[in-house]
Amino acid sequence: DLPVELKKIVDLFNMVPDPKLKYQQLLAYGKKLPAMPAEDHTEDNKVRGCVSQVWVKPELRDNKVYWRADSDSVLTKGLAALLVQGLSGCTLEEVVSLSPDWISNMGLQQSLTPSRNNGFLNMFALMRQKAAELSQAQPASEAPEAASNSSEGESASASNGNGATSSAPESSAKPVRASMERKLNEALQPESLTILDESSQHAGHAGSRMLASPSGETHFKVSVVSSAFEGLNTVKRHRLVYKILEEELAGPVHALSLDTKSLQETR
Repeated sequence: DLPVELKKIVDLFNMVPDPKLKYQQLLAYGKKLPAMPAEDHTEDNKVRGCVSQVWVKPELRDNKVYWRADSDSVLTKGLAALLVQGLSGCTLEEVVSLSPDWISNMGLQQSLTPSRNNGFLNMFALMRQKAAELSQAQPASEAPEAASNSSEGESASASNGNGATSSAPESSAKPVRASMERKLNEALQPESLTILDESSQHAGHAGSRMLASPSGETHFKVSVVSSAFEGLNTVKRHRLVYKILEEELAGPVHALSLDTKSLQETR
């Protein structure tokens, strides 16, 4: 099984059949990748066999591994950011034991050149190698503590892989909105995202009463600014959002008003 955060990313990319849209998603991920200190651009952290220069570095905290990465190419940064988000917060064993088969299941082959695909595999291979080296250097006595920390963390909050957490009360109060926000953030890496619940204005409509979830969430207005929209017309932007929110639109959401802008359009 894939780690939770990595599975979310794979599922999101599988929702988008258009290779151009997948390419745009990668660019959006790359623009959101946190900066890596220049002193970490070392030969030891450098990925071999990539068209662009790429560096990856792990950090072990509370028996979980968190990653940093950088590249001199925005597209390669996107691939690195995908791995950073998907593999941060995993145990060393989870990273080491993970097969690379999931990469082919993402369907990126049509969005990338063969050399970029090979570079992506090489990035993942170096991350597995570094995780294995950390695992070998880790004292065996730390294993029980790791299990304890993991258990406590799961009961307290849910991690998004970047250190941020979402609390249960917010999700339980407005589960549909929370689900929409999570999916749009993960898929589009937006500069800004506003989701307004307008359900109360339509509460008396018969269709709304039939479709409403227990929380009564049926009508939303979504405004999103994302570099993933660059080069796409309004129809394609809306189709992308509809695809991301496919589950919600097939269920309780009765109406969705969209305002989609690329980052360039806000400048």
